[in-house]
Amino acid sequence: MALTTIAKGRVEATIDSKGAQLMSLKLDGKEYLWQRDPAFWPRCAPVLFPIVGNLRNDRAESAQGEVAFGRHGLARNYEHDVVEAADDAVTFQLVSSDDTRAAFPYDFQLRMTYRVVGDGLEQEFEVTNTGDVTLPFCVGGHPAFNVPAPGCEDEDFADYKLVFARPWTYASPTISTETGLLDYGNRFTLVDDADQLPLTHQLFDVDTLTFEDVPERTVSLVGPSGHGMRVDFAGFDWLGVWSAPNAPFVALEPWRGTATRTDEDDVFEHKQGMDFLEPGETAVYSFTMLPL
Repeated sequence: MALTTIAKGRVEATIDSKGAQLMSLKLDGKEYLWQRDPAFWPRCAPVLFPIVGNLRNDRAESAQGEVAFGRHGLARNYEHDVVEAADDAVTFQLVSSDDTRAAFPYDFQLRMTYRVVGDGLEQEFEVTNTGDVTLPFCVGGHPAFNVPAPGCEDEDFADYKLVFARPWTYASPTISTETGLLDYGNRFTLVDDADQLPLTHQLFDVDTLTFEDVPERTVSLVGPSGHGMRVDFAGFDWLGVWSAPNAPFVALEPWRGTATRTDEDDVFEHKQGMDFLEPGETAVYSFTMLPL
């Protein structure tokens, strides 16, 4: 475990080699990222790979054999090596090993790059298939942000809202609190011809809110002052929004895939949103966090 800090202009970020997890995101010295209080949630921004969400009973069958791991996969549990570093950017790398292949029988290279861009921070996923068979996988981010925003401690959680690029209508599938599976047969309306969703703690009694095809792939989490966080996530078709019970944070999670659906089988390659790389191929995805 080692911490690396990058900075440029008004932005400073710190990343942990364990899981290549973002640990701090500051604008003008003010902390916007959730700081891992175990009373609510001991993480703050885990990297999701090679799945997003849960498999049914934490297992699935793939072309190469059984896949077996808990929610959000395995990348968050391993040390990542620093392979490139500059004042304003750093790249971490995780490569497959006998240990990873015991849970996920594929060869891969995962590079995570964090770079300061203007007054924000870009998080980039670069996945390479280093094996000789087709690689199935998903990636996702899971950064959680302080609510209220720094400097706005007189605001309440219920003062905050999600703001979208334009009015739209959307009903979220539910996620079972027992199995973690996504149920499209049981949906509830979150926005109805509106560009805002007011937040309450009770809204997260259903676990994670799962948005699909968010307008212009951007969302802002803001309070009455207008301070908070904007996340731009072109290339990610899903957005998870989550908070722990009565917790002072909201996670904005760009996803390339989702948890196993209740109407899916247990074939890994059949998971919703799965990406595939042929041997030697590389895919790159990124999103940007912009403190407001």
